[in-house]
Amino acid sequence: MVLVWERTFEMKGLILAGGKGTRLRPITYSMAKQLVPVANKPVVLYGLEAIVKAGVTEIGVIVGDTADAVREALGDGSRFGCQITYIPQPAPLGLAHAVQTALPFLGNDDFIMYLGDNLIKSSLEALIDEFRQHRPAATILLAEVEDPTQFGVAEMENGRVHRLEEKPRQPRSNLALVGVYIFSAAIHDIIANLQPSARGEYEITEAIQGLINTGQTVRSHIVQDWWKDTGDVAAMLEANRLILEGLDRLIEGTVDADSRIEGRVVVEAGAEIIGSVIRGPAIIGPGCKIERSYIGPFTSIDSHSVVREAEIENSILLAETSVVEVRGRISSSLIGRGARVRQTQQVPKAIQLVLGDSSQVELP
Repeated sequence: MVLVWERTFEMKGLILAGGKGTRLRPITYSMAKQLVPVANKPVVLYGLEAIVKAGVTEIGVIVGDTADAVREALGDGSRFGCQITYIPQPAPLGLAHAVQTALPFLGNDDFIMYLGDNLIKSSLEALIDEFRQHRPAATILLAEVEDPTQFGVAEMENGRVHRLEEKPRQPRSNLALVGVYIFSAAIHDIIANLQPSARGEYEITEAIQGLINTGQTVRSHIVQDWWKDTGDVAAMLEANRLILEGLDRLIEGTVDADSRIEGRVVVEAGAEIIGSVIRGPAIIGPGCKIERSYIGPFTSIDSHSVVREAEIENSILLAETSVVEVRGRISSSLIGRGARVRQTQQVPKAIQLVLGDSSQVELP
């Protein structure tokens, strides 16, 4: 009798949580860019939870200078239903270098790689199932963008990926690589022979191009739902708006009789709303105190913050922020942990600022 063995393919996850986050300074001088919250949750958690939901529970996390903060936020993964292995990357030398650094963890297994500062609405389950069914060397996600020069760009030919280029000056298409990839172990042989690009990095686009050049199959999917690279303040605020639009109303904190809660608003446990209007979608974190204020749509206020006699909309306030007695409405703002914003009553009138490197202030 002949036994026929059905081969099974293990899949691991790889989340990239290193990098400097220069476009989000000064916020990222004191925290990892992947830990900046969107709707009061660190952006990296959205990717982690999506991978776990797709059934991948053995996950490596690439870390750099902010390793301690990332470890504190994610722990061993048990809270999220997975097991996390932390993988230090000696220097930020590109995505392909990160994969090479993770080789002892990845071994010969397939893996899904997720850039920790990306958000994507699409589910990963169907993508992984299709990869297992067709067994390509790689599957990449693509999205149409207005400025392809900021991304890796895919050129298609007869419905197939023909050429990839990293941040081209003259893009051949408007299809950008989304920060989610699925690879077989074949990618490691290609990466082992890569040379640094003109940017001094080992580019994942060149590695995928190597798969194509050697006749291996690279499948692609164009993202139909939204996708955001949260690398700068404008993108972070847009991601915050997109996540908040999916909120369900939930009032766990206290709201006094003089306050109004309008629309899809989350008031987390321990928060107090006093004589204020909260117009959703918005989220007020635990332990916050909102007093005689207006909180407008698309605003996230993280834990233990105070807003008194102020108006805020379309903004993100990190934990332990204080905004007190400010005339005029604060809008389209990202305010860091422990920041203090207040209106002074002293005369003569003057603007007093204490700003860190790379801060930006716009005054009416």
